[in-house]
Amino acid sequence: MDMLDFSGKVVLVTGGGRGIGRACAEAFAAAGASVVIAEVSEELRADFAARHPAALAIRCDVTDSADVAALADRIRERFGRLDVLVNNVGDFLHAAPFDAMSDDQVAAIVEINFGQVMRVTRAMLPLLRAAAPGSSIVSVTSIEAFRGIPNCAVYGACKAAVTGLTKCLALELAPAGIRINDIAPETTDTPQVALDYMIPPENRAHMDKWIPLGRFGKPEDIAGAALYLASPLASWVTGTTIHVDGGALAAAGWTRTPDGQWTVVPMVSGNGLKIPA
Repeated sequence: MDMLDFSGKVVLVTGGGRGIGRACAEAFAAAGASVVIAEVSEELRADFAARHPAALAIRCDVTDSADVAALADRIRERFGRLDVLVNNVGDFLHAAPFDAMSDDQVAAIVEINFGQVMRVTRAMLPLLRAAAPGSSIVSVTSIEAFRGIPNCAVYGACKAAVTGLTKCLALELAPAGIRINDIAPETTDTPQVALDYMIPPENRAHMDKWIPLGRFGKPEDIAGAALYLASPLASWVTGTTIHVDGGALAAAGWTRTPDGQWTVVPMVSGNGLKIPA
């Protein structure tokens, strides 16, 4: 367990006020880290600060260059370095056929899912270098980086871009002793992507059969992978992706019938996201 002790380490989690980001921030705090969350919501920042008075909850819109620069300055002034960066922010924003989307909608999806990852990572690299060797970047991507997703093509492409950036930066940063990896979850039950929205009740008859391990994800599942990737346990792991998906990607469309048989024939009707035809 000493390998998961982050005492004396400084950890930044973007979007750390709720969902996967909150679970990651709380897991690192429980492991002894000095945690900083970047969060736009005043309510969520106040709630996190009240529960973790030793942490820093900083207002930061990661799509705004000035905000990100100010965030880096705050961390530099307080700690002088950064041991772990968790790039957690992302959102599919608009679910629609590709040719029905406006330029503004496309730009917004690209910015929140890829542009800000590059911006935050570049801004934090001097602080990560100050903590190297041994510092680490963990980016939360998606299973959709590795399979097609209709009506969210731009989102899926951006998540794939994050994995490409990770591989390239793994090579650039390795000589400095900085590792960078990804976590690719399947659908995880969070306030942002609540299962009640993603999977309407009328389509849930066989939900326990859709994922080989029998359930969808919880934020804590992702947090556990983040702790591992940032820890000395993963000291020889860089440029790769951990699929935290209950076996969904390996299944590649295979599900179990109510009597336990495997099939690739869909057992539900209707559109989970209720997008008009």
